[in-house]
Amino acid sequence: MKKKRKKPEHQPIEAAGGIVMRGKVRPLFAVVQLRRQKTWVLPKGKLNRDETAIEAARREAIEETGHDVKVHEFLGSLVYKASGRPKTVRFWRMQASARPVGPLMRDVRAVRWLSLPQAMSRLTHEREKLFLEKVGREILRQSGPAIRRKPKRLSPEPQPGRRKRGTASKATVVGATGRAAAPGAGVAMQPSFPIQRVGRRPPALIRKLWSLLRR
Repeated sequence: MKKKRKKPEHQPIEAAGGIVMRGKVRPLFAVVQLRRQKTWVLPKGKLNRDETAIEAARREAIEETGHDVKVHEFLGSLVYKASGRPKTVRFWRMQASARPVGPLMRDVRAVRWLSLPQAMSRLTHEREKLFLEKVGREILRQSGPAIRRKPKRLSPEPQPGRRKRGTASKATVVGATGRAAAPGAGVAMQPSFPIQRVGRRPPALIRKLWSLLRR
C-alpha cells in the first residue's frame, strides 16, 4: 500500500472568491454557510489544478451561491494561516443573475443575500468582516451616485418668436475688451454690418430723378 505524500508544511494555499452582489438599486451581498463547520463565510475556494485564480473565483461563486455571475474588477487579497500553512485568497467583484441557475454545492448549507451591515454582522471570521467592510463601502460609494441619479427630463424645444411676457432672452454680451459683460452692464451690442448715415442733403441720383420728373 502506497503512502500518501505529505504536502510541504510551508507550501502556500491558493484560493479565490468573490464579493458577489445582487440587485442595483439596493445591492445585496452574498454570504454562505458551510455545512460542516456551520460558519458563515464569503464565497470562495481552492484552485484546481491548471486553473487560474479568476476562473476558480467564478466557479466557486456559481457553485456556492447557485447563481450565474459576471466578474468585474479585482478587489484585493486576504492572507492568513490555515492548518499551519499560509493561505492567500483573491477576491473579485461579481454581479449575480436575478434567478438561480443551479443547486448549491454539497459543502454549502445555505446562502443569504443581505445588506452590507447585515452581511458584515453575519460573517463568522473577523478578517472577512473587515475585508467586506473596506471593499463593500468603496463599492457602494462608487456605484451610489450612478444608481440614485435620476435621468434629467428633456425640456421642450423652444419655439422661435415665442416668449413669455416679462422675460428677457439670456444672451451674453461681449464688450470691446472681449470679456463677457453681465446683462444690464451698459455694453451696447454692435451690428456686424455698416450703417450708412443719411445727411440732410439727398444723394445726387435722387436729385437727378427729381429734376427729370419736374420737366
